[in-house]
Amino acid sequence: MQIDVARVLGLVTRSVRSFEKDGKPASAVTLTRLYDTSVDDLWDAVTSRQRIPRWFLPIEGDLQLGGKYQLKGNAGGTITSCTPPTHFAATWEFGGATSWIDVSLTAERSQARLTLEHTAIIEDHWNQFGPGAVGIGWDLALAGLERYLATGASVDHETAEAWMGSPEGKEFMTTSGEYWRAAHVASGVDPVAAKERSDRTIAFYRGEMPPDIAHPGTGS
Repeated sequence: MQIDVARVLGLVTRSVRSFEKDGKPASAVTLTRLYDTSVDDLWDAVTSRQRIPRWFLPIEGDLQLGGKYQLKGNAGGTITSCTPPTHFAATWEFGGATSWIDVSLTAERSQARLTLEHTAIIEDHWNQFGPGAVGIGWDLALAGLERYLATGASVDHETAEAWMGSPEGKEFMTTSGEYWRAAHVASGVDPVAAKERSDRTIAFYRGEMPPDIAHPGTGS
């Protein structure tokens, strides 16, 4: 499995913003990028029970408004909004915590733009790991989606896991984490604090984190 790390990560625009949700401090990470396909095809790729496992993870559940879903070995939740073929939203429940995802699709000439926002309440986990905790995982997912749309090849999870431990995979984690650090700083966070969090998260994704330190455990 080969990925042009610089090209793939460079196609994504990332941002971080903080606000209040239900009276609590919250933060959202947003990723947006173009794909060489139509909105209808992109919608099908990100919502079809048959196609989601080809680039992401096996999924079970009732994939319609109000339905519950479960990604194998990962997050589950409830679909809270669904307007085909341009928007869906859902809770993202993992490890006893609930966050929220919001996905929008728009047509731009001969391409389709995907915008994904993942919102979480700011707690100890966020203060320790920052936006890269979910951001790196979503960068991996969007890269997998591009590969699938471009080649039609389904992801082989054993190959993908081995790739993550390779020099190229570690380069991906590091570069993605640095992008998220920059987005975090751009949102107004102290650069030193942002670097401490991104270094911790990059070490986890690279498999280099000391065993006595908690891990991101975000599920994305």
